[in-house]
Amino acid sequence: MRRAPIFVALSATLLAGCIDLAPAYHRPAPPVPAKFPSGGAYPAAPAAVQPIVGWRDFFQDPKLKTVIDQALANNRDLRIAVANIAAARAQYRVQRAALFPTITANAGATLGEEPASVLTGGVTPGAKGEVDEHVYSLTAGATSYQLDLFGKVRDMTRAAQEQYFATKQARDAAQITLVSEVAADYLTIGSDRAILAIAEDSLKNGAATLAVTQHRFEIGVDSQLDVAQAETFVQQARFAVAQATTQVAQDRNALDLVVGSPVSDDLLPTGVDQSAVVLERLPTAVASDVLLRRPDLLQAEDQLRAANANIGAARAAFFPNIALTGSGGLTSLALSTLFEGSSATWAFAPQISQTIFDAGANRGNLDYAKAERAVQVATYEKTIQTAFREVADALAQRGTIDEQLAAQQALTDAAAKALRLSTARFEQGSDTYLNVLVAERTLFAARQTLVAAQLSKANNMITLYASLGGGL
Repeated sequence: MRRAPIFVALSATLLAGCIDLAPAYHRPAPPVPAKFPSGGAYPAAPAAVQPIVGWRDFFQDPKLKTVIDQALANNRDLRIAVANIAAARAQYRVQRAALFPTITANAGATLGEEPASVLTGGVTPGAKGEVDEHVYSLTAGATSYQLDLFGKVRDMTRAAQEQYFATKQARDAAQITLVSEVAADYLTIGSDRAILAIAEDSLKNGAATLAVTQHRFEIGVDSQLDVAQAETFVQQARFAVAQATTQVAQDRNALDLVVGSPVSDDLLPTGVDQSAVVLERLPTAVASDVLLRRPDLLQAEDQLRAANANIGAARAAFFPNIALTGSGGLTSLALSTLFEGSSATWAFAPQISQTIFDAGANRGNLDYAKAERAVQVATYEKTIQTAFREVADALAQRGTIDEQLAAQQALTDAAAKALRLSTARFEQGSDTYLNVLVAERTLFAARQTLVAAQLSKANNMITLYASLGGGL
């Protein structure tokens, strides 16, 4: 029993000299320019980059915050991401356990009875009676513990750990995407409700105009053509009301799905609230390395690190496997003497094996690991390029959206003025109803486009928030 620690001591000594065959990891250089585009459509760069704020600070609408909280609690995609973290953590723990020997303990007793003539082996012929046979044992030891001299188990553990880290980053990316989707769907409902209100207002005004035109026709002031033209606008407005009503209902369905449960009517917006987001606190990135903080990029890099570690494990398969089996314990013919010094037993059985011929399996595994690393490098670089484009596109829109919005507002005001003038001229008999109809249609379209531009500006802020890495 005193020699049992030899097994542990030898294991520790050999482990101290482990060789790591995994290639040194170097982060690939970002295949994008050092700075985002500037000039032209892009906004002027600020003097400093502000930190990316969390969504609770970014979104200011209390109702929207409530809806986002509801989504974080109920969205099934986010639940899947959380479950994937738990699964990856468990796999990492299983793989990490291979770094240590598995110690098992056994206690046993063998009780039996044999004829005395059999036990004497014929030395005492004709021996009478039976002899009781009792053996008690207590042992502990490790079986086939693999010494990780060449780092195979350690690299596999590192790969599992990086995959675990990748799932955590995937969960953060999923939350940022979820928050931006909820906000976009929430504002879309407000936009479509505003468009529905415009359509209903146009239908109401068109119906009133049609009634007046019909009366004027009956007294001989307007022609039947004027009545028909008024009727066309009313029917167009009716169609727009029905279409917008359908769209609002579908918007509700989309929001309920992404939230994961029905959203109360009192939490829904009636229009596009420009103060729902804090525009002045949204950062404008100057250097493109700000993208490296995005969770999806961190996830891609973790997966690249895992592929790098797998190469080390594949290389280690070319070297011998050393397994240690050892045990120590107590054995006695009587339970009362089991714990006496003379009952100690131990055994130590090292074993080494080396593959002589495997038909190229190890070489194939190594080539596969290298190819997987090449895939992950390309995936990481493509993720950076995609992120760069997302931010650049959002910045391009941000640089011009205010001008678009101002122009559309001016167009809407001019259309409203044109309608007032056309209506006045028609009522005075100095113009035809056709000009009134054209002005009504122009104003109707201008008001809808203005709402769409307001939604576009709000969505642009949400896109920049998400594409720059968001804030949890």
